[in-house]
Amino acid sequence: MTMKTVLLASAAVVLLGTGAANAQKIPVGHLADQSGATSDVGVPFGQGVADALAYINKNGGVGGTQMDVETVDYGYQAPRAISQYKKWSSGSGKVAAIQGWGTADTEALTGFVGKDEIPYYSGSYSGHLTDPTGNGPHGSKPAPYNFFYGPSYSDGLRAMLMWAAEDWKKKGGSGKPKYVHMGANHPYPNAPKEAGEQLAKELGFDVLPAVQFALTPGDYTAQCLTLKQAGANYAYLGNTAGSNISVLKACQTVGAQVQFMGNVWGMDENAAKAAGSAANGVIFPVRTAAIWGGDAPGMKIVKEISKVSDAAGTAYRPVHYVSGICSAFYMKEAMDWAKQNGGVTGPNIRKGMYQKKDWVPAGLEGVCVPSTWTETDHRGMDKVNLYRANVSGDTGGSVDELVKAGTIKLEKIATVDVPRKPEWLGW
Repeated sequence: MTMKTVLLASAAVVLLGTGAANAQKIPVGHLADQSGATSDVGVPFGQGVADALAYINKNGGVGGTQMDVETVDYGYQAPRAISQYKKWSSGSGKVAAIQGWGTADTEALTGFVGKDEIPYYSGSYSGHLTDPTGNGPHGSKPAPYNFFYGPSYSDGLRAMLMWAAEDWKKKGGSGKPKYVHMGANHPYPNAPKEAGEQLAKELGFDVLPAVQFALTPGDYTAQCLTLKQAGANYAYLGNTAGSNISVLKACQTVGAQVQFMGNVWGMDENAAKAAGSAANGVIFPVRTAAIWGGDAPGMKIVKEISKVSDAAGTAYRPVHYVSGICSAFYMKEAMDWAKQNGGVTGPNIRKGMYQKKDWVPAGLEGVCVPSTWTETDHRGMDKVNLYRANVSGDTGGSVDELVKAGTIKLEKIATVDVPRKPEWLGW
């Protein structure tokens, strides 16, 4: 059974439980991309969320109350996400909170979730979603009910640029290093573009014109020849791993010597296997303090959660799966607080998000990075862990085998403190 099949099966089991008995349960929506342009990373993240929510229900729910979770595959189509949201936000079955996904749909729904007071925990880390009051100096709109676990795309890129500036010095590079933003002309890869280019200039980079490539795999030889001819030194890959693999392979073929930097969805263990040696050396942010196989107290519960969809306990879980667990548990603990302080309503869940500083969900110590949200600032994470993909040898085996053999390694290279500058709020 494939991971996607398991996720669909889990959702089906949940749906079979609907009915009169669910009237007292807490309705929760789960929007996932299991079949669209970002499903390469959407499937493992969505599985992490689904398994965590099922595990929570199995172990007492929210203060003894079960969640009624409906998982829907919207295929990364924003109109479908909006249509589904309208169903979830109306009538007597109005959801208390939503675990969402993409940038285009999340940003499109920001005004609706604020008006309807429904906390929306997204898989999008657009900096535009971090300003709850709309007072950011770059024209951000109020997003009081939007939350996500991880650094914003902008802060992730800022961290990598700060690392790259030091890397250039350590390598003894002469002159100004050249930086280029790459990705589809789409809200997701575009979200951090201006913030990254602005900081790159401030750090002394020569910023080259952006290079576009689609969110889907393809022939990107022309883009790589552009990088080579322009002499780019550092390039940000704004797309998910699936299309980035095509770029990495094409650039290896044409001999473009570029230090690639992915976003949180831009590289993972599966992509390292698929890209092989072309992925060697790619830098990217990892949202958690430990990855699968890591030695942290909280990995014990992560392994138990994984058994929800893998009873044998043998599946390898990529970085996105573990992040999905953290996203679900922050929502759960905010619901716990809400239940004890007036009831599990949207406004109370939102208040629950502001009750702790440097917050790690119970049982996930050493896994979820301590995070803090306030009524005026939804940049939950300001420490960004940077990893390097190391690939050596043939990648023909399974990811689990390749990791155990050391053929694929995700090596932590730095933790960068990204300041919560007021001028960067919502940008």
